[in-house]
Amino acid sequence: MRLKVKGIIIDLDGTLTDSKEAYLEALAKALENFGVKIFDQKLALEIPRRLEQNLPLEDLMPKISVEKFLKTYLEAYYRLAEDKAKPLPNIHKTLEKLSGKAKLALLTMRYVPCEKIGNWLEKVGLAKYFQCVVTALNTRFPKPSPKALVECAKRLGVEVGECAIVGDSVADVRAGKNAGAKTIAVLSGIFTKDELEQEKPDLIINDINELPSFLE
Repeated sequence: MRLKVKGIIIDLDGTLTDSKEAYLEALAKALENFGVKIFDQKLALEIPRRLEQNLPLEDLMPKISVEKFLKTYLEAYYRLAEDKAKPLPNIHKTLEKLSGKAKLALLTMRYVPCEKIGNWLEKVGLAKYFQCVVTALNTRFPKPSPKALVECAKRLGVEVGECAIVGDSVADVRAGKNAGAKTIAVLSGIFTKDELEQEKPDLIINDINELPSFLE
């Protein structure tokens, strides 16, 4: 299957970067604030999985205030992600190829200013490939709402129906479908192939490095 698109909207955590180490360290730092030093490391991926889907966390930490935990956890994650979330191998070459086929936007549901993400992109040498960055601060409606994708398309100067969303989560696929965009799921993040297949994306690939081969 080969897709023809004018814009490619790329998710950050789990798609452009490997963020698993940052998830684990953020969890450890947040729980330490509540006197918890030993925990099931599976929580490190289960928490962001639930946050992506707007699912409750209360059953995972019945003795802790979820509101207070989330404030500490997200602050720690955003801080750690700047150093611990590493771009995937070969990503420069891949983005070079993709930017030759379509306009690129970076979309993240981190509640941080675009400038912060832009600075990180500059630091890792990826800023030149992206024509715009959209974060959770730019829209009141997180994925699976299509609002953030529509905003990306608008900034790229193309119709959202002429775009593809590339992401590792079920929320990415749902947002893409809600927007009328092409949907490409990657297996480099925190959701399984079975979970992503249930959402019926247009394409499932191992990681974004495989994408250029599937574009016209």
